[in-house]
Amino acid sequence: MGMRMKKENEILLGAHTSAAGGVENALYEGKAIGATTVQLFTANQRQWKARSLSQEQVDLFTKALIETGLKDIMSHDSYLINLGAPDPEVLTKSRQAFREEVIRCLQLGITYLNFHPGARLNDPLEVCLERIVESLLEMKDLFKGKETLKLVIEATAGQGSTVGSRFEELGYIVDKLKDDLPIGICVDTCHIFAAGYDIRTKEGLEKTLQEFDKQIGLQYLMAFHMNDSQKGLGSHVDRHEELGKGLIGIEAFKAIMQHPRLRAVPKYLETPGGPSLWAKEIALLRSFV
Repeated sequence: MGMRMKKENEILLGAHTSAAGGVENALYEGKAIGATTVQLFTANQRQWKARSLSQEQVDLFTKALIETGLKDIMSHDSYLINLGAPDPEVLTKSRQAFREEVIRCLQLGITYLNFHPGARLNDPLEVCLERIVESLLEMKDLFKGKETLKLVIEATAGQGSTVGSRFEELGYIVDKLKDDLPIGICVDTCHIFAAGYDIRTKEGLEKTLQEFDKQIGLQYLMAFHMNDSQKGLGSHVDRHEELGKGLIGIEAFKAIMQHPRLRAVPKYLETPGGPSLWAKEIALLRSFV
C-alpha cells in the first residue's frame, strides 16, 4: 500500500495559481484544487520593477511548502521581458528584470523558471537567437554552486515575431547553453499544436517526441503546460482552451498522461477556467494514469 501511495504522489500536476497577497498563497490555492505542484509569478508580471523579497516573505513561502507538500514549483517570468530584443534599452531592462527573476527563484528555492525565449521584431532569426544566448549567459554567475534552479524555455506558438516555435530554434539555444547553465524546455501543448506539431493522437504525439529528441534531446524536456487550443494546427495563434473543448482534443492529454517517458515530467494547467475548473481537470488527468 505504501509503495502504491508513493507512486500516485509522483505524478506532479498543477496549474498557474494566484500569488495575489503573497507568493505563498499560490501554494495554498494549489493544495485546495488537488495539485501536487504549481506555477506562479514571483512578482507582478506586467511591471518592470519588482521589490526584492523580504526574509519574512521567503519564510512564509517555505512554511507553505512544508504545509502543502507541493514540490517542483515553477515560476513564470514577466511578460515584458524580451531577451532577444533588438532595442538596446529594452534589452538592458529585460536582462536586469530576468536577473531579478532568477534571484527571487533562488531565494524561494523554486525548481523551474519558465520564460518565453523572445521576439525578433525586424531582426533576422539567427541574430535574435544569438542575442537570447548572450542574455542567458549573463546569468551564469548566479548559478555558481546553485544547481537547484533550472531555466526552462517555453516552446512558443510563433505568433508575430516570437522565436522558439520550431524545435530547431529551441535546440540551437539549448546546445549553446547546456555546458554553462541548467537549461531545459517546457512544452506548451497549445503552442506546439499552433506551431504545427500534430499531437492529437498517440501516434502524432510519438512522432512529435521523436522530432523533439532529434532536434533538442528528450533529456531537456523538463515540463508541460497542459492546454487545449482554440485555434487550428499550424495557425501560429496562441489561444488556450479548456481540456477537450478545443481543437487538440482529450486523446492527446490521455496519451501524454499514459506515456511512460513523460510520467515524471511535471505538468501545469493554464486553461481559462480558473481554480474550480482546474480541480476537475487535475482529477481528469489523474484518472488517465
